Amino acid sequence: MIKPTNMDLPLDTLSQKSKMDIFEAENAKLPQVECPLVHRFTDGMYIREIHMPAGIIVTSRTHKTQHPFVISKGVVEVVKEDGSRELLKAPHTGITNIGTRRVLLIHEDTIWSTFHITEKTDPVEIENEITCMENELLPKNFRQGYLGGKNDLLLT
Repeated sequence: MIKPTNMDLPLDTLSQKSKMDIFEAENAKLPQVECPLVHRFTDGMYIREIHMPAGIIVTSRTHKTQHPFVISKGVVEVVKEDGSRELLKAPHTGITNIGTRRVLLIHEDTIWSTFHITEKTDPVEIENEITCMENELLPKNFRQGYLGGKNDLLLT
């Protein structure tokens, strides 16, 4: 059982959101794996492509918009905030709804792309516009999904 030092409650008494927060906070203490991002822009759209290697666990931020996603490569098990699980295999197209937060168990190297309506062209600004971080248990100064500065981005 994962039990952070600042929590004395048994996990079975916690909400699924609280369990995800605890899991994410404990996972953040482990060595982090780089997941390369590719950023693409068209008129009025931002496309974010993440490459995730097999054997890792990824937690998402909470989504503020409804948008499509495509898994073009790989197999991933999705744990949703309600505790349900779903195995998704490429090719797969789905919809992310407002309020969605996921834990992804990457079974095979995976490419997951999301599509966002926006006129902005700075991925950091877009990230803040379309998602939010609500986990106060994360270690201080932890930056989930950090996109870096514009000079660090792979833009195509």
